[in-house]
Amino acid sequence: QFKFVESGGGLVQPGESLKLSCTASGFTLGHYGIIWFRQAPGEEDEGVSCISSVDGHTYYADSAKGRFTISRDNAKNTAYLQMNSLKPEDTGVYYCAADARGCLAPPPAPANYWGQGTQVTVSS
Repeated sequence: QFKFVESGGGLVQPGESLKLSCTASGFTLGHYGIIWFRQAPGEEDEGVSCISSVDGHTYYADSAKGRFTISRDNAKNTAYLQMNSLKPEDTGVYYCAADARGCLAPPPAPANYWGQGTQVTVSS
């Protein structure tokens, strides 16, 4: 069974940082492009960032450029999203997804997520 476990979310104030992790089980993460999506109430899911499996190519949504950094550790079957200078509009549930096609721009949202997500709330 393909599964992700996302973690690292929390309640922070604007300007603070968080580092999200997603650990894969049931498959080899290194064979897939990995995408972080944000799901916020009343909004379409946004592909915040993506990292390819082959050459480490990355994609960032305009909302994330300059503030977020995606990375992966294939030996640990884990991907990360370092989020700095957080803003209230970054609030949402963050999910990982895997795409055998690699890192498409913009990343299409999957029909279903394989994990429970991690809640990020940015509020003063």
